[in-house]
Amino acid sequence: MEIGFVGLGRMGGNMVRRLGKGGHQCHIYSIDPAERAALAEETGAIPADSLAALVAAMAAPRTLWLMVPAGKVTQSVIDELAPLLSSGDCIIDGGNSYFKDSAARAAALAGQGVAFIDCGTSGGLFGLERGYSLMIGGDEAAVARNTPIFACLAPGVASAERTPAREGGPLAPGEEGWLHCGPSGAGHYVKMVHNGIEYGMMQAFAEGFALIASASAESVPEAIRYDLDLAAIAEVWRRGSVVSSWLLDLGADALAEDPTLASFSPRVADSGEGRWTVIAGVEQGVSLPVISASLFERFSSHDDAAVDSRVLSALRAKFGGHKGVAKP
Repeated sequence: MEIGFVGLGRMGGNMVRRLGKGGHQCHIYSIDPAERAALAEETGAIPADSLAALVAAMAAPRTLWLMVPAGKVTQSVIDELAPLLSSGDCIIDGGNSYFKDSAARAAALAGQGVAFIDCGTSGGLFGLERGYSLMIGGDEAAVARNTPIFACLAPGVASAERTPAREGGPLAPGEEGWLHCGPSGAGHYVKMVHNGIEYGMMQAFAEGFALIASASAESVPEAIRYDLDLAAIAEVWRRGSVVSSWLLDLGADALAEDPTLASFSPRVADSGEGRWTVIAGVEQGVSLPVISASLFERFSSHDDAAVDSRVLSALRAKFGGHKGVAKP
C-alpha cells in the first residue's frame, strides 16, 4: 500500500523502516529536512517538503499516519491536513492522544467524508524488529481498507505462544498483534489503560528492588542483614519466575549496565496516560488504587524540595517531639 507518514522520530522512523521492508511505499514528512532526507535515502521512502506536497504526491484514497506529540501538535497537523484531503481519505493517529479528543476528531472529520482512526501503539524502540502492538478505534470499513498496514506493523501470531485454550482453533482477534477495539476513541482508550497498567507494574518492580537494596542497611538487625546482588536477582527472576516479563528484561539490562543505577535520574516523567486512566476510573466509578498510587509516586519524584516529607517531619516534631534531621 501507499501511505503518508508525518513525524519521523524514534518510533515514527522505525515504523517507516518496517513498512518499507514489508513492501509498502511510504511518503514521508517531518519539519526537519535533514531527518526526512536521511530516512528517504535509507529506506526508499519519498520525501515531501510540506504537508501539501505530501498529500499531492499520493493517489486517492489516501492514508496519512500521524506520529507526532499528542495534544496541540496533533491537532495543528490535523487542522492543516483536513482542507487538503478528499472524501474517502483517512487519517490514522498513532500517538498517545486522549481518547475523548480522538472521538471528537473523528466526528469533526466525518462531515467531509474523511475517516479518522485512533491507533494506540506500543513497542517503543524495539518495534522495528519485534513489531508493534496496535489497539485500533474507528470506522470498520476504514480499518478494513488499512489492514495491510496494521498487519505489517504488528508482530504476528508467531511472536508469542498461542493461549492454550485457543490451540488448534481459528485465529482470534488480537492474536496477530493488532485489534480493532471498537468505534472512534476505543483504540486510544485501550492504550490509555495499557499505559496505566504499565505504571503500576513498573512501580511494583521499583519498590521490590528498593526493598532488596535496603536489606543491607545498618538499621536492619545484623542476623538478617543481606548484601544482595540486584542484577543477579533480576537475572534469576527472568528465568521461570511468574514475574518474568519484558519490563523485567529491560530492568535486568539496566542493572547489568549500571548496578547502582547512578546514571539514571530519580525524577520519573508523567506523560499523561496515567492521569487519564485515573480520571477515567473516577468517571466510571472504578477503584484503581495501584495505578493511582503509582501516578502519585511519580508526582512525588518531581518534588526536589520534598515538601511533603518536610511537612511530615514537622508534624511529627510538633505532636510527638520527634526531631527531623535536615539534609546538609
